[in-house]
Amino acid sequence: MNINVHSIHFDADEKLVAFIQEKIEKLSQFHDGILNAAVFLRLEHDGDNRENKVVEIRLSVPGNDLFAKRQGKTFEEAAIDTVEALRSQAGRTKERLRNAS
Repeated sequence: MNINVHSIHFDADEKLVAFIQEKIEKLSQFHDGILNAAVFLRLEHDGDNRENKVVEIRLSVPGNDLFAKRQGKTFEEAAIDTVEALRSQAGRTKERLRNAS
């Protein structure tokens, strides 16, 4: 699986990129048809609220793409939440494909 990480208006640390890639690679356990992943890391300005780290992930799978966007206090926290949302989507998609066959 090809994973592209894009950090918008800042340079992401190598540890953060490796952490995100590791989490996304685990999604292949739940859906074996994942072709690639595009990850977007963004800082949003939201005043005094410190939950301004946003992680968006789009997974390319046969049929429809899977997408999730979460925000948190750290990129790691937001990435874990986003991957968890995609895990449930991937499970549902795989189940639909199995029932359609």
